[in-house]
Amino acid sequence: MVWNEKAECMSRDDLNELQLKKLQGVVKRAYENVPYYQKKFQDMGVFPEDIQTLGDIQKLPFTTKDDLRQVYPFGMFAVPNKEIIEVHTSSGTTGKPVVSGYTREDIDLWSEVMARGLTMMGVDEEDIIQNTHGYGLFTGGFGVHYGAQKIGATVIPISTGQTRRQIEIMNDFGTTVMIFTPSYGLYLSEVADEEGFDPENSQLKAIGFGAEMWTNEMRKEIENRFGAPAFNIYGLTEIMGPGVAIECPEQNGLHIFEDHFYPEIIDPKTSQNLGPGENGELVLTTLSRIGMPIIRFITKDITALRYDGCGCGRSLVKMDRITGRSDDMLKVRGVAVFPSQIEKALLKIDGVEPHYLIIVTRPHMLDEMEVKVEASEGLFSDEIKEMVAIKNKIASYIENEIGLRVNVTLVEPKSLPRSEGKAVRVIDERNMY
Repeated sequence: MVWNEKAECMSRDDLNELQLKKLQGVVKRAYENVPYYQKKFQDMGVFPEDIQTLGDIQKLPFTTKDDLRQVYPFGMFAVPNKEIIEVHTSSGTTGKPVVSGYTREDIDLWSEVMARGLTMMGVDEEDIIQNTHGYGLFTGGFGVHYGAQKIGATVIPISTGQTRRQIEIMNDFGTTVMIFTPSYGLYLSEVADEEGFDPENSQLKAIGFGAEMWTNEMRKEIENRFGAPAFNIYGLTEIMGPGVAIECPEQNGLHIFEDHFYPEIIDPKTSQNLGPGENGELVLTTLSRIGMPIIRFITKDITALRYDGCGCGRSLVKMDRITGRSDDMLKVRGVAVFPSQIEKALLKIDGVEPHYLIIVTRPHMLDEMEVKVEASEGLFSDEIKEMVAIKNKIASYIENEIGLRVNVTLVEPKSLPRSEGKAVRVIDERNMY
């Protein structure tokens, strides 16, 4: 099934013509309505009329998370605040989160691209979608919700957690589509097995998963345990949320909805554009967004673009699944975590040193994060109950900062490795390849 055949199957020439027209429009709108972009353009000596071809996009400045933080909260909005009907944010990594604002037209766009993606997964108005993604400032839950409603499917907005209740609801309500992060899906499958779930007698026909990196082995395990194919969903708060790209039934790459999001791949070291099939950082430009146009956003996600044909009949470019990041961000249970957030929490606590090590594992299909922290000389000689209190305090501060409960281990002073160069703060023992 194809939700919007005209948009998803148009010729490359027609698509490029549409992209150029939209690019010229979004650059003009950003220049005229977003002072931050106007200054950046002027500093680089580039103006809207300089965009005559798609290749001219390389004349434009990049946008980074730091750029978006500098104008917190509403400095990137291209319309009056009264026209923004919804806001979402990313997690704040250095004190300020990235704010994303949506007009009514933007919500319609979000609904459209997610409707396309869910249709790729075989969803129609007869389906019952159990959405375990979080609702709130996180975009995950809402993107799926809007797309499902656009199609006319029934949504169960159960959100994250209540794992045994999830299985009960799935059985009682006859859920046909599950949405979850890969790691939560594996944990959910373990509980489902304990509860006597039988994939042979289930009505489940498709799974949508995303928000964190995964392996092919992980996908196969999820599919085997639930007895349904699993499709990758990609998105990010700065650009739209989930629905920027989604897998079709071929399951060998995610189609980017190029009529709304223009993709580039750049070399992380030189920032030069790379060709089809070459791995680098994904850069995205919004072509249709009204409330908050974003020009050449550096996602830091490592992937490649492939323009060869697809068996599903769609002509849209495909991106490989994300296998890494060019920065020090971690995705743990779908949550973006930066070492700087851990450091920020530790600096608020007396009795510990600002030396720490983050260890991420996946022992039982679900991500676990341990933070080793050096105790001060004074604390290390204190009673056990004092150390336990400090451990609990550290865990509480970190949870408040990143939204995840972590395991905290206090270690002896000067026992963590030191580095003369960039400190090694993270050991990720999950195999993502």
